[in-house]
Amino acid sequence: QFLFVVTFSTFLLCCVDYDVLFATRPLNHSHVPERAKVTLPDAVLPAPQCARRLRGSGWLLFLLVLAGAVWLCRLVTALRRLVGYWEIRSFYIRALGIPAEELCNHSWQSVQARLLALQRRQPLCVPRRELTELDIHHRILRFRNYTVAMVNKSLLPVRFHLPLLGPVVFLTRGLQFNLELLLFRGPAALFQNTWSLRPQVKRAGARRALARGLARAAVLLGVANLALCPCVLGWRLLLAFFSYAEGLKRAPGSLGARRWSLYARHYLRHFNELGHELQARLGRGHAPATRYMDSFSSPLLAVLARHVGFFAGSVLAVLIVLTVYDEDVLTVQHILTAITLLGLVVTVARSFIPDEHAVWCPEQLLQRVLAHVHYLPEHWQGRAGRAETRAEMAQLFQYKAVFILEELLSPLVTPLILIFAFPPRALDIVDFFRNFTVEVAGVGDICSFAQLDVRHHGNPQWLSQGHTEATPERQAEHGKTELSLMRFALSNPRWRPPPPARRFLGHLQAQVTRDAATVPAPRHLLAEGPLAASLLSEDSALVVSGGASGGPP
Repeated sequence: QFLFVVTFSTFLLCCVDYDVLFATRPLNHSHVPERAKVTLPDAVLPAPQCARRLRGSGWLLFLLVLAGAVWLCRLVTALRRLVGYWEIRSFYIRALGIPAEELCNHSWQSVQARLLALQRRQPLCVPRRELTELDIHHRILRFRNYTVAMVNKSLLPVRFHLPLLGPVVFLTRGLQFNLELLLFRGPAALFQNTWSLRPQVKRAGARRALARGLARAAVLLGVANLALCPCVLGWRLLLAFFSYAEGLKRAPGSLGARRWSLYARHYLRHFNELGHELQARLGRGHAPATRYMDSFSSPLLAVLARHVGFFAGSVLAVLIVLTVYDEDVLTVQHILTAITLLGLVVTVARSFIPDEHAVWCPEQLLQRVLAHVHYLPEHWQGRAGRAETRAEMAQLFQYKAVFILEELLSPLVTPLILIFAFPPRALDIVDFFRNFTVEVAGVGDICSFAQLDVRHHGNPQWLSQGHTEATPERQAEHGKTELSLMRFALSNPRWRPPPPARRFLGHLQAQVTRDAATVPAPRHLLAEGPLAASLLSEDSALVVSGGASGGPP
């Protein structure tokens, strides 16, 4: 893809005669009559002339050399990954006994069970006689758990308060790559390899020197990003154009669809949650989150959209009828442009017109979102209908157009964050790695939050009263430790948690049993009949709740 984009862009710059293509001058390198139709080969310059134009542009040659170097690096990386993937394939076939054609029929739990059985027969990890499910997740998600914990503790510079825009969240793939390079994979990273921190990180006396070095590395990395900004920005623009232009023409409303932001994928992720598990959970929450965000509408904007859609649709209808009547209308200059733009205006206008059958019930819709994503700020309770809540939800569940815009702005914003926003937090980040890292034999250094220890990281407000000794500084925010423990125990039923976690899970199960026992008997009887199936269905529940008070169910 990279090679195609660079080659095709160079061809468009140097090998196309746009005067002939746009018919601004007669053909001069063809032997056809002047009034003959222009074909695509007529607009393509001969190879020698194309080569002369290419050699005559020094900047273009420099960019091509730079692109070639980048492509070679990506090729080497791809080959290294291919070798690693081949080794993984061989391990699955020979050690785990899973042929490649049967892999799609195995769940992750079955693969994990075979791996644990193999460790007992033929130790893969020498310091440990037995591995647990938690050990395997620690090794797979070592760096990801650190990142999730830092987002949970608001250590990473991704939240800002801008003068006119207010609270803003900015986390893109480019910024994430640079942060991982700084903390985990780069030459000045806090990790010396893929499993252990640098020894000086664990010494309190070296914290300030490490923080200064980390801040200096962030500034240098930001300057490097700033120097490469024109090239990266040009690449992002080209890639976005080739990726989304055709889809935008075919379905203009696709940019109005919503997706979970990259920040949401860190903020909502449990500790020790694998990528496919997170994707499945957020996928289940996509539909209720879409319904919640679509429940907000502006009456004034809806009226304006109806009129704009009517005017644009009327003109579009006339142009379409004329085109059907006589196809020569398409030869009129810019007629296709007008039809395309009018169609885009109509589609955008329709997106602002609410469904006339929709029922306003934000509290219940937000509760359905919470059932899947599990993490929502406490100050949202009872405020689901507020514009502030919707604005904060939009930071997690953003428009696709906003995602594309953020990725395009990333080459400009990322250097500023690395140079100005990251250095003031360097000392806190170094302290975080020192205070929240534990060494596990056979596994290496891991984030202590990922151990799911409610005694040391539990929050008393989240059903762990009497089960935690954590100070506020060591508690995970939003009950992430407790919820991560519950999810992991449910996903890995054979896992034997440590005594504190076992007591917490037992306490939780007992409380759920007591709550279930307190449900009135008539409600149980009603729930068994067909009347309840109608009254408690999703659509009926919306009507009942919306018609009653708009509060939570």
